[in-house]
Amino acid sequence: MRVFNKNLRLQDVTIVYFTALAALMVILVASYQAPTNAVEVSSLPLNPSIPLPYLPMPFRVPLDPQGDLHLAWNISYANKEVYLELRVKELKHGVVLGMSDRGDLTDADLVVLWDSGSKSYFGDAWSDSEGHVSLDSQQDYELIEAKQKPDGFYLLFKRPFSTCDPRDYLIEEGTVHIFYGLLDQPLTSLEHLNLSRIHTGLQRVLMLRPDTLSPTLPPGVETLDVVAPNVIIPSQETTYWCFILELPENMPKNHIVMYESVVTPGNEAIVHHMEVFECSPDMRDVPQYSGSCDDKMKPGKLNFCRHVLAAWAMGAEAFYYPPDAGMPMGGQGSSRFLRLEVHYHNPLVISGRRDSSGIRLYYTTSLRRYDAGIMELGLVYTPIMAIPPKQHAFYLNGYCTSKCTKTALPPGGIYVFASQLHTHLAGRGVRTVLVRGGKELEVVQEDQHFSTHYQTIRVLRKMVNVLPGDVLITKCTYNTEDRSKPTVGGFGIMEEMCVNYIHYYPRTKLELCKSHVDPEYLQKYFNFINRFHGDDRCVCGEVGVTEQYSQLHWDTFAGEVLDSLYNTAPISMHCNESTAHLFPGEWEKQPVPAVTSILEKPCYPCKGGAPATGRPPTPTL
Repeated sequence: MRVFNKNLRLQDVTIVYFTALAALMVILVASYQAPTNAVEVSSLPLNPSIPLPYLPMPFRVPLDPQGDLHLAWNISYANKEVYLELRVKELKHGVVLGMSDRGDLTDADLVVLWDSGSKSYFGDAWSDSEGHVSLDSQQDYELIEAKQKPDGFYLLFKRPFSTCDPRDYLIEEGTVHIFYGLLDQPLTSLEHLNLSRIHTGLQRVLMLRPDTLSPTLPPGVETLDVVAPNVIIPSQETTYWCFILELPENMPKNHIVMYESVVTPGNEAIVHHMEVFECSPDMRDVPQYSGSCDDKMKPGKLNFCRHVLAAWAMGAEAFYYPPDAGMPMGGQGSSRFLRLEVHYHNPLVISGRRDSSGIRLYYTTSLRRYDAGIMELGLVYTPIMAIPPKQHAFYLNGYCTSKCTKTALPPGGIYVFASQLHTHLAGRGVRTVLVRGGKELEVVQEDQHFSTHYQTIRVLRKMVNVLPGDVLITKCTYNTEDRSKPTVGGFGIMEEMCVNYIHYYPRTKLELCKSHVDPEYLQKYFNFINRFHGDDRCVCGEVGVTEQYSQLHWDTFAGEVLDSLYNTAPISMHCNESTAHLFPGEWEKQPVPAVTSILEKPCYPCKGGAPATGRPPTPTL
């Protein structure tokens, strides 16, 4: 066998050889060359000529269960930017920090630090529908500092709220789902990274916070720790622990003026959120209890301890009441019993860990001008309201009508300063808006990335004045794509709620302002849909609403007609006093409040000057 043609000259062979070698070198160099848009971390000046400004990071949260990754941040509303500081206890070959609508690894906005084996790079990236990572052509994360310190590696960077990049996440009011991952080996190219092949975790935070200074506490403030009694955290991923605390029998009326979390050192990454509830004043005795909130053997009276006094979630700071108001505790008409509920998130199933976490209440006998109150808005807890199965986005509205606010509110109205949104597992978004004269005036609170796993009291950026005759509409968005049966309203975790607990002053007798569709019109819906599908039998009054929903043939038509019914049929109003009795008046078959003008979503300027009203649409190719 001849390797060379006898007519082929040595010179020709040499030229072909070196040409092939040069082509091979180009390919190899291209595969190892520095990313064109990324920042080479080693190129940052160790001692910048212009000193970095001091950037306090008032908001912080542990990202992982071990507490090896911490995220801290600050906000510039003037520049519409957020500054982020990521600390990694032990950095190997890089770290990924991402944001997406529900915390999914796919179609996510990423910032990545990685090394190629010889150099380190920082860049703005994105993941596709399969988790493959690519460097973004528009770099919107600006690296400020990368530094190794005794307690870990620090990355300081910033990003605008809105970038108008279709691959970037719009940072807005409400929950932000953040995921993280560590790289265990070098990457010759960022395109070699697939998020599904590395260990990742998820954390939720309220990133945009009010930019107001914390007020100074008055002299003579006392504290009360409502904490778990040195419990052993169960060795399971999720636990809700309940504990009953009894106040002194003759405790006079006080005002709670502030509260904050008390977390046992070492458990910061396990204590996920906590709430303190006041029991019903009608119950003169509540049994002592310390155990699982889901235990079937727990005292039934615990179910009547639902009046929220305080709520905290991981990453939240201390909660201050306005200077003119305080939450009453003790005295006539209040309960002597408080229920603490602690959610332990223990994904590593750590055993034997003891905990005495809870909430510290700051209270005073020097009463402020106004009592603060809590009012429930939204939907009544009833199976009359339901969500069809297999819905990507289904909407339910709960109304606090003008008739109720005109009946129950004082002439000067009330001032809402905080709220706590609430749904169960199918909830995806909650929005409460103030309507005056048929026009949406302002948003009271909104979270379109809502998660039932992250619920805390949220201070409003500015107080909202609700006047007699105003309407408050709470709209909830649900996703039931993973469910084959309808989801009805109720107290169970697989049932649904749509609630906004607004914190306001001055306190009124109005404690609950909620609605549901009129039951007679719902029966007309059942009869119509059954006849449409060829079933002429009437089940009116024979079976309960829940069973009637479950017996329906659910198709697109049935869902669309139900949606139309909810938006047009008369409603039943629950305009209730704290005694659970209705205010005087006619509350059945009330018309749905008319809204003639809708608020536009606020605009954020883009880098190029064009406004952004939400996540920009993906360009059509």
